[in-house]
Amino acid sequence: MSPVAQPSPDPEPGESSEAVFYAFLAERLRQAHARVRALDVSEAARASLTRSLLLVTEAAKRDLPEAARRLARFMDDLDDGRLPPPPGH
Repeated sequence: MSPVAQPSPDPEPGESSEAVFYAFLAERLRQAHARVRALDVSEAARASLTRSLLLVTEAAKRDLPEAARRLARFMDDLDDGRLPPPPGH
C-alpha cells in the first residue's frame, strides 16, 4: 500500500476537521492527476484513469472517507503498474 500522509490532527482555529480532511484529499487528488498526466500510456488509458479520478472527486462530495479509500486504492494500483485494460477488452 502506498504511504499516505495524514492531515494535521489539529485544525487551525475556526477550521473544522472535515475541512482539513477535504483539503488533504484535494491535494492528494491533484497529485494523482499529475501522475496520470505524466504516464506514458495511450490516450484511451489516460482518459480511463482520469474518469476514475473524477469518480473519486464526485464521491468526496458525499462521503470523504470512502473517497479517500478509493483514492488510496487507485494510487496503489498506479504504484503497482495496474492500469485499466485497453478499451474493448
